Amino acid sequence: MGTRITIELFHPDTAIAQQGIDAVLKEMRHIDTSMSPFIESSELARLNAQAAQKPFRTSNELFGLIQRSLYFSGLTGGAFDITFASVGFLYDYRNAVKPDESRRLKAAALIDYHNLVLDETGNTVAFSKPGVRIDLGGIAKGYAVDRSIALLQELGIGHALVTAGGDSRTIGDRWGRPWTIGIRDPRDADKMVAVIPLQDVAISTSGDYQRYFEKDGIRYHHIIDPKSGDSARELQSVTIIGPDATSTDALSTSVFVLGLEAGLKLINSLPDTDAVLVDKHGKMHYSNDLEPAGKLRNNAKPASQPVAH
Repeated sequence: MGTRITIELFHPDTAIAQQGIDAVLKEMRHIDTSMSPFIESSELARLNAQAAQKPFRTSNELFGLIQRSLYFSGLTGGAFDITFASVGFLYDYRNAVKPDESRRLKAAALIDYHNLVLDETGNTVAFSKPGVRIDLGGIAKGYAVDRSIALLQELGIGHALVTAGGDSRTIGDRWGRPWTIGIRDPRDADKMVAVIPLQDVAISTSGDYQRYFEKDGIRYHHIIDPKSGDSARELQSVTIIGPDATSTDALSTSVFVLGLEAGLKLINSLPDTDAVLVDKHGKMHYSNDLEPAGKLRNNAKPASQPVAH
């Protein structure tokens, strides 16, 4: 998954608790080996290599997640677009490499979720143009968290927190009190801008500090604006709270791309969904229902606090 996985759970039977932990780690590895674009043998990598030549038959799982991705593409007017990978692969954040402008613009022209042709009868995916690629990095970790929670519930485990990078989901309470997750300061990893008590919900954070480099005073990070093929820069971080991690994962990316005004407008239109945004100046903004409800403790810095990265 390219990130740290954390599992905390409670069950009176130690054997069942251990079985739950093992099941989560096995599921995470399965999703990684299936959906990582960096593993040549993965189903997603093979799709990227073949779908421009002919329709690629996928598993039910991958097909379903691509369909879910397209739902969010439609919901957000294309702000969420898994074909961002058509230009995203040209960036190497570890080695501070970016494409020159002409190459970026040429590749960005391929970013359009309408370039994906899905056939439900055969579970096939095809690319309508050569050069199109997809990457599920904006939704797959949330999906993995949801799958993990489902596996724990099947075992009768009703109190748990599962985290994969910036995506978490809770079920039940933590010894009679809500789970609490901190939102880190986008410019200081040792600080948090808020702490949120949670129970039976998911939370996802997307930030410009997760994978990035700076060149000539400009920060290049992994959240690509589909319209430009360049990093979105109106916000520093977006945290979404909602009923499931697949949705909060996709929405945190979407809102980051949409920016402050359009992003909050989207979240305020969705039921059971809240947001905390940090703009490019470091100022915090909240969706309509969040701040008045007293759900946040601002500027909290607990010593041992799960952090939404």
